[in-house]
Amino acid sequence: MNSDRETLKARFLAAHGLGEARREPLAGDASTRAYERLYPAPGSPFAPSLIFMDQPPSVEAAPCPPQATLEERRALGFNAAYRLAAGRVDAFVACAGWLRAQGLSAPRLIAADPADGLAVLEDLGPDVYAPIIAEGRADEAALYDAAVDVLLVVHAAAAPAVLDYDGSVWPLLDYDGLALESASDIFTDWYGTLYPAAALDGSAIAEWNRLWTPIRARAEAGAAVFCLRDYHAENLIWLPDRAGPARVGLLDFQDAVRAHPAWDFSMLLHDARRDVSAGLAARCLDRYLAARPEIDRAQFLADFNALGALNIVRILGIFARLIVRDAKPRYAVFMPRLWRYLDACLASPGMEGLAAWFEAHVPKEARA
Repeated sequence: MNSDRETLKARFLAAHGLGEARREPLAGDASTRAYERLYPAPGSPFAPSLIFMDQPPSVEAAPCPPQATLEERRALGFNAAYRLAAGRVDAFVACAGWLRAQGLSAPRLIAADPADGLAVLEDLGPDVYAPIIAEGRADEAALYDAAVDVLLVVHAAAAPAVLDYDGSVWPLLDYDGLALESASDIFTDWYGTLYPAAALDGSAIAEWNRLWTPIRARAEAGAAVFCLRDYHAENLIWLPDRAGPARVGLLDFQDAVRAHPAWDFSMLLHDARRDVSAGLAARCLDRYLAARPEIDRAQFLADFNALGALNIVRILGIFARLIVRDAKPRYAVFMPRLWRYLDACLASPGMEGLAAWFEAHVPKEARA
């Protein structure tokens, strides 16, 4: 552990009356953030527990400046090209404030030092969707209904160009062509390094880009709603004592962008870490479309499958990179599930060209 970083964290906690709190590390994810659960001393107004977020500012490439050109974004690196927040605490604070302003359950801010990458947040509790469903402690359909209702609230609100909440200001940028290109190209950049049988030549990559170009254009043209971007069952917490959509606690939304409404549905229903049945996915989509009769159903479902395919290849590429570059082989266990989701998307009308591309360039033995 970096002793200077630990000293900084201890000083931050002491300055906010939490210096005596017991600290318990929490399991990490694929990001550079770390979390701890804090247990303040008895009698503290913050009892029984809080969440301590640690995002060292220096370990990530720069986020995207709002007015950066495409060339500048490419030069700055992946975070800027792909429009990620680089883990910035001020992004989390501003996004959380906007979500709470919509009546949703993002964590309340207790204290923050964005410059040092530190924040203390409300603890929404341990009842994460994925484990409580797996353990039979909650009804899967009811929880997913509530998750759809959150998206109905989010998508009904105007997506502002700038989020300004709790002392933090952060731009809500469009999930644009370069970001979408960066998303799909993670697959071609990394998947062949994990499975050499899926290595690609120049003509295969050129065909890949040709096939994705109209899908990326549809995604960019439909970028109209606040998109949480990492909306799945391990980032949702069940809060049954709250009412309506506020029963869903929200985590990991600092990379929010203005995007097509199908994007968060793909994250929810093409969940890499747990099986979401075709029946449950259909139920969720039906619930959303019934509440929004102004949406063309056939077009939305076509967009869900097309953008879902893009999202799935993005995740496959990220997992290949985590396995090869970052020596994290545990991500391989999720890949067969992603291929099943992708096959379902590619079987939908209008996806024949991409289905043929995968048949030609990614052999069965490389889809595991």
